[in-house]
Order: sequence, then C-alpha cells, then structure tokens
Amino acid sequence: MSSDIISTRQRLINAAMELFAAQGITETTTKAVAELAKVNEVTLFRQFGNKHGLVLAVISESPVFKELGESLKTQASQMTNVHEALKNYCEDRLKALEQVPELVRSMVGEAGKYPVENRQALGRSLAQANNYVAEYLATMMEREQLHVQLSPQKLASLLNSMLLGYAVIEFTSEFHELWHDRDEFLETLVALFLKVATQSSNQVNNEFISTEKVVDLPANLVHLILQRAKKSELRDYALMYVLFGAGLSAEEIVNLERSHQIQDSNQYLLQITQGATRQVPVNQWIMGKRYGSYTRNPLTQWLKSRKDNHPALFLNDDGIPITELEIQQRWRILTEGLLTPEGQQPVIEQAQQTWCVEMLMKGMNLEDMSIITGWTRTKLQPYARRAREKLALEQAIRLDHKPQ
Repeated sequence: MSSDIISTRQRLINAAMELFAAQGITETTTKAVAELAKVNEVTLFRQFGNKHGLVLAVISESPVFKELGESLKTQASQMTNVHEALKNYCEDRLKALEQVPELVRSMVGEAGKYPVENRQALGRSLAQANNYVAEYLATMMEREQLHVQLSPQKLASLLNSMLLGYAVIEFTSEFHELWHDRDEFLETLVALFLKVATQSSNQVNNEFISTEKVVDLPANLVHLILQRAKKSELRDYALMYVLFGAGLSAEEIVNLERSHQIQDSNQYLLQITQGATRQVPVNQWIMGKRYGSYTRNPLTQWLKSRKDNHPALFLNDDGIPITELEIQQRWRILTEGLLTPEGQQPVIEQAQQTWCVEMLMKGMNLEDMSIITGWTRTKLQPYARRAREKLALEQAIRLDHKPQ
C-alpha cells in the first residue's frame, strides 16, 4: 500500500471521527466525510466499502483498540505486581476512552440503528481485545502463582465490562455521585477484582481450603518503611504503626474513631466495628523492635498533636476522615523505590500479612487468631504454614551458630 493511499485512509478516518463526535454517526453522511477529508466520495467507498465499514475502521483504529495487543505484551514483560498491572491497564483503557467520549456516546445512543453485520463486526473487535487482556491477566497471575476460580477469559470479560460501564456512565450523565473521581473508581475496582478473583478455594469435607498466597515482609524492610513514615509526618507514622502493629486493613482503619481506643499502662486495644465486633491489640513490639509503649507511641503522639475535636481516628490534610484511597496513596509514596525479596514494590496488603505471620510465630494459635482477626481457621491456614516455615529457618540458623 502506497504512502498516498495510507494518507488518504487516515484523512478519511480523522474526518469521520471529527464528524461523528460533532453530530453523531447516524447524522454523518459519507459525502460529508469525503468533503472534509478533501477526497472523492468514491474513494471512501473503495477504502471502506460503505459507511458501516468506515465506522468499524474508526473503532478499530481508535486509541481504545489500536496496538492493544503489543502494548499489553510490553507491560506484561515488565516486572510488576498484579495490583499495579491491573491498575496500569485500567488507567490506560480509560484514558483511551476519554479521548473519544463523543464517539462512545454516539455508539451507545445509536447502536440500535446499525445493521446486524456491523454489530457483529464490532463484537468481534471487542472479543479480540478481550483475548489480549486475558493473555495479559494469565501472564501476570502465573508470575505471582495466583490460583483463581474463573478463567482469565472470564476475568477479562468482567473487567472490561466494568470499565466500559464506567465510561458510559461518565460520558452520558452528570452529578451521579457514584464515585468521587476516576482514581477512586480504579482503586475500588482493582481491590474488588483482586479480592474476588483470588479467593480461590477447593471444597473438601464441606470446608474450604484457602489458597491465598502469603507474602510477608522481612523485618529490615518493615523498619525502613516505619522510619520513612516517621520522617514524613506524625500521621504517616501512626498509619504505618497501626498497619504493622495491629494488622488492620485500610477499610478497618478508615472506620476507627477515638472512642474505639481501650488503653492503660498494661494494654492498648482498638475496637473494630466492621462485621462481628472485636478487639485488636496494638503491639509495642514490631518485628523485634519496640515502638514506644502502650501509653506513648506513634498513634498516641498523632492524636495528641491534633487540635480538632473530630471523632475520627485519622484525618486527611483537609481535616476530614481519611479514605481508603488516601491510605493506599500514602503507602505507595512511603514504599516508593523499595523492593521485596521477590523484586516487587510492597503492597499495602502485605502489612496485614506480615503482622499475622508474626503473631503466629510468637505463639498465637489459630483459634485465638481467628477471634482477633475475624477470619476463619481455614483462611488462616496459609499464614500458619508460613509462620512454621520462618520458625524452621530460624531453627536452622541457630543450629548453624552452635559449635559442632
């Protein structure tokens, strides 16, 4: 194909996108497209057959589909964790859709006017894009050895459907208040997607055996994160202290209030109100290092520094209760440039995993851990195994230090 033909084709596609965006697909004529592209209408028919062929070319060569396969192969080849991989993919697709909002609106509103052949062709384009995403997910999940109940193809279908649904709502409605902004939507989507997708289990004797992968953090990395937080600000230090000292999730932290503290010189507890009400100790010792006392520690210092009367335990820079997204953002900032033994940037879920493994290593049994965490004994089984692995390593190291 000569450069002249390529140039003509691109001019026609560019003209079509401009007119589709301005007046909709149905109202746009092939004659108008040809005139805007400064070519004969016959040339348009030679290139695309008819108007519907032109529509398909516009769709397939839009930022949403163009070079998607190669782009995902490049991303999959880069070392990153599943959370970041999903977040990057979702951000890229939404940014691509945001480049053609009028086209999305027009296609949604006028889909019923297309011939069945056109809808079938569009369906094939979506299916091909979904295959690329399925291969991407399969690569990332195999890398981290995540076992899931749904196939990568089905997971890709669910993910893409939610992304497209987001775009349709954003481009066709105003002031819906379903989410604060795109970042909040993406964080929620990825967290929910991973939680559901990786809750793989096998039913044996009417019980479920968890296959959750436990990747706790080494002591030196935990202390480095806490040191960074201390240098940052009191709130960050208190947040990291609660993550590693009490093993709470971001969801549990945002719901904490000052009144949820139970404290004296012999104990420091937090009352958790999500699900079944329970109490969790805030440890003085984290991975062999002491962080204050029950009455004076990073959390009590943060609360003492505040001049407000707000009941929430943690506030953001605007003086309102901190959100899960904001906690995750602080985590990413404080762990930027750090690598786990697996060569990945630590993710916030690893703080809870680290705490749980440490508690089991200190002698907690599964029954007591189930009460404190609110998790089932089955869910705790991988943590118990990981604790035993670390204890075995410690024993082997101690033996190596003994003279023969």
